[in-house]
Amino acid sequence: MTCLRFCLLAALSISLGLAAFAPARAEETIDRPVTIYVAGTAGGGIDLYARLLARHYGRHVSGKPNVTVQVMPGAGGIRAANYLAEQAPRDGTAIATFASGPILEPLIGTRHPGYDMSQFTWLGALTRDIGLCVASATSPFKTIDDVRKQQMVVAGTGAGSETDTWPVVLNDVLGTKFKLVTGYLGSQETILAIERGEAHGRCVFSYSALKIAKPGWLREKKINVLVLTALEPHPDFPGVPAVVQLATRAEDRQLLELMIGPSAMGRPFAAPPGLPAEKTALLRRAFDATVQDPEFRAEAAKLQADLAPTTGEMVQQLVVRIYATPKPVIARAKRLFTP
Repeated sequence: MTCLRFCLLAALSISLGLAAFAPARAEETIDRPVTIYVAGTAGGGIDLYARLLARHYGRHVSGKPNVTVQVMPGAGGIRAANYLAEQAPRDGTAIATFASGPILEPLIGTRHPGYDMSQFTWLGALTRDIGLCVASATSPFKTIDDVRKQQMVVAGTGAGSETDTWPVVLNDVLGTKFKLVTGYLGSQETILAIERGEAHGRCVFSYSALKIAKPGWLREKKINVLVLTALEPHPDFPGVPAVVQLATRAEDRQLLELMIGPSAMGRPFAAPPGLPAEKTALLRRAFDATVQDPEFRAEAAKLQADLAPTTGEMVQQLVVRIYATPKPVIARAKRLFTP
């Protein structure tokens, strides 16, 4: 055996020996605290679902980080969306959850919020929701036809939020006479406005949020549900029409379907754009495990929180599809929301 060959074999043997004792590549983990940012106020539906997830999520994330919730209200959710897009760390420690308004704002809003939600890293959604256009039972508004006859004052939380976009759309498509009073900080403030008589109602209020934020309103019949912002009627509201049923023109239905699209992924959670693939997979699988966790489901049932989970991959596809809406439909929506 030549010296060169002997030396090469010896080096190979040493390398293999060292490899046998070398530690395996560390599993992808998150061992620092994780914050879920809520695009709303404390006590609102977004906040309540975020806290429900936070109490269980950490034990399913490799590294078992502590998970906390931080409310970040402002501009109907756009403030939190901008934070996630531009400032949040891209290491798996920052997550945000939204209503549907900030998802649509870059497409149909009058501002340029500086983010594109199809680029966010979607982790999953907890439910599939519908919106309720509601009026206080003490008001003169019993059906949506009543709002075609006289002006109804509704409370809103800011441009870009569902509370501010739906009244405009319904006035255009159905000929209703909603008058929007906006600028309330969040859901709890709109609830107080209705209870104090400052507003007749709110259009819309997500069903999942209403059931945990103000369950007595439905149980004690303190509100009238006028119309559902949904593709079809719901068995919990017999006789209440879905808004798409009331549209007579194809172009109206297209607009309504754009607005309804985000409800197919109610209570969604996202990480910033550009999250590494390994971190994305870790967070998505932890989300999937959490929503199947018996303790999580038991607490959700106790809170009367609806669960109809959607995976992060599916939510990502839904958001991409929304952002691919035909340009004429987008143009019409923009005209509606131009001051």
